Amino acid sequence: MTVELVTGLMAETVRVILFVAAPVLIVGLIVGVVVSLIQAATQVQEITLVFVPKILACLIALIAALPWMMATLLSYTQALFRNIPLYIG
Repeated sequence: MTVELVTGLMAETVRVILFVAAPVLIVGLIVGVVVSLIQAATQVQEITLVFVPKILACLIALIAALPWMMATLLSYTQALFRNIPLYIG
């Protein structure tokens, strides 16, 4: 295995991880900002108020995106396994 091959595999792995995690992270970010704006407008500064909506929104986003996430991860893993002879030689 060459350094370029390992670097390329690592870069592709990080890209797939970020691509798969992005929907849940973006939903969590949006819900956090919205709840923070509501807290700032109402001057209710309760720390735990952010967690319940964020957890629920992330759970819903995870359930909604799970088939796509699994398909993406399965195709990446299948491509890795198919290319094992290229990595060894």
